[in-house]
Amino acid sequence: MSKVILKDKTFRINIPANEINKAVGEVAHRINIELKDKKPLFLAVLNGSFMFASDLLKKITIDCEISFVKVSSYHGTSTSGSIKQLIGLNEDIKGRTIVIIEDIVDTGLTMENVLQQLELLEPAEVKICTLLYKPEAFRKKFDLDYVAIVVPNDFIVGYGLDYDGLGRNLPDIYVLDK
Repeated sequence: MSKVILKDKTFRINIPANEINKAVGEVAHRINIELKDKKPLFLAVLNGSFMFASDLLKKITIDCEISFVKVSSYHGTSTSGSIKQLIGLNEDIKGRTIVIIEDIVDTGLTMENVLQQLELLEPAEVKICTLLYKPEAFRKKFDLDYVAIVVPNDFIVGYGLDYDGLGRNLPDIYVLDK
C-alpha cells in the first residue's frame, strides 16, 4: 500500500519493509561483533519496539537474554513531556551489559528517563539501540550506540509505531501526508 488512512490522517510510504530489514541486519551484525563475549540483556521498550526487537533478536547470534519495560510519552502526534513507567524490570542487572531496544529516539526524553532508572540498578554498561533516530528533534546529552535509520523530524507510523494505537501492524514505515 502506498498510502494508508488512520483515523483522520493520511500517511504515505516512507521506508519500505525491505530497507528496514536490511538496516536491522546491519545493526545486528555490529552487535554480534561488539558484544560477542558480554551475554547482554536486551531491554525492549514497549509498545513501539516490539517489531524491531523481534526482528533484531532473530538476527542476534550471541548468547543473550531479553526483557521488557513499558513507558509512555506520546498522545496523538506530539510528545506529552511526561514519562510514566508502567511495567518494570524484574531481572537483576547489576554488573550486566544492557542493550536498550527503542523504536525511535526523537527528543530523548523517554531514553533519558530509562537511563536514569537503570543507572540506579548498577549495570556494567548500557548501550542504546534504536531503529529510528530524529537528530533534528534530539535535545539530550547521551550517545546512541546503534542506530538503524536516521529520519527527519516528521510524524511516522508503522513497524511498531502508532497513531493513537493504530498502524503498529504495518510492515513498512509511513510518513504523515501533508
